[in-house]
Amino acid sequence: MNGYKKEYLTNKQEYLKLFDDVMQQDQEQNVEFLEKSLTDITGRKYAVACSNGTDALHFALISLNLKSDDEVLTSNFSWISTASCISMAGATPVFCDINILNYHMSLDSIKRMYSDKTKAIVYPHLFGNMSDTKEIIDFCKEKNIAFIEDAAQSLGSSLNEVKAGSIGDISTLSFNANKVVAGIAGGGAILTDDKDKAELFKKLRRHGNNEVLGYNSKMLLLNAKFINFRLQRMKQWQSKRQAIAKQYDKQLQEYVTIQPTTNGLNHNYHKYVIRLQNKEVRDRLKEKLNAKVHYDKPLSENIMYKNIEHKKDSTFISKIVCDSILTLPIHAYMSQQEVDKVINTILIFLDQEDNKFVDSMKKLIGDDIFDSSLVNETTEDIYDYIIEKTYQTPGYIEDVSFKDKRKLKIAFNKFYENITRNTR
Repeated sequence: MNGYKKEYLTNKQEYLKLFDDVMQQDQEQNVEFLEKSLTDITGRKYAVACSNGTDALHFALISLNLKSDDEVLTSNFSWISTASCISMAGATPVFCDINILNYHMSLDSIKRMYSDKTKAIVYPHLFGNMSDTKEIIDFCKEKNIAFIEDAAQSLGSSLNEVKAGSIGDISTLSFNANKVVAGIAGGGAILTDDKDKAELFKKLRRHGNNEVLGYNSKMLLLNAKFINFRLQRMKQWQSKRQAIAKQYDKQLQEYVTIQPTTNGLNHNYHKYVIRLQNKEVRDRLKEKLNAKVHYDKPLSENIMYKNIEHKKDSTFISKIVCDSILTLPIHAYMSQQEVDKVINTILIFLDQEDNKFVDSMKKLIGDDIFDSSLVNETTEDIYDYIIEKTYQTPGYIEDVSFKDKRKLKIAFNKFYENITRNTR
């Protein structure tokens, strides 16, 4: 049973009462109570609720009055709407590569892809892991371009007490079903300190008030009530997610690459992601866990961008991450038994993968392959490379012949010392 269903069943009686109360009210009642909650949480002056996070981001970009030859920089590793909204607003998305350590937009890539056509940066706090954006914000101020904070995944997160949703010229939120705080019918919100923009967003969500070209993006009263109910439990749910993430960190960090966190980060753990050594290993573990991949390809490689104008930086790091990342189950209603099952499944699986590697080496070197005294000896780069390739694809070594098996043994022991899982 997933977390969304467990949460509903746990609070079912309260939800039924909430439904009954709402159905006896005017359904055209405004949702200012939710908007007030969001301004209280984020510290923004204005919050405007709408039907979903995509509309929120689209409205933010519309407010910039973008032209057809304008460009907006964004990450090549994110959910599709981060980029598609740029195209819908009439501008050209420019995809930047990411940082290999935390998967956020690379400042170096931003600087490479900036041009005199650049009007804004759309920056997602991926997986709820709010990152230090000071240098990027300073760059935006220097170039006089807008910093749009895509906080769809990060509500509740903060860095050094600076809250997600508070740092953008405009910030956007999502309450889709997979978020830490979810509506029963999605939902989104736009955050700003600019009164004029807030008034524009209110018009845009209601057919433009017959004043501008707008959309039908009102949030239903019932949905607003449910979101507000869940906002009151956000800190409690976040604490439970953090407790699960702490267990994952402790048990798995020696064996897989985890997304690092910054000192001073209060993480909402919208997603907990790990990275494996290659796609083949990732896919096998994905099947065993019945887990998901966020995200399986760089945005620029989606079919839609074959026919939509865009630009992109190198996708090298984005592709590496897309091919090796895996999202582990995490929600506030996970039982300890479920958490233990995830951890044990991963550890057993990785142990089996190590055994495949060792078996491949035994076929070439012999059974007596472990010798810790060799760890500090030097060997040729080619031997180190072959060992690494064999680890990535057990059986690779069978296609290669070597005269000097001692050098291969040295390389094996050096490498194995670094990846050992204490299974010997």
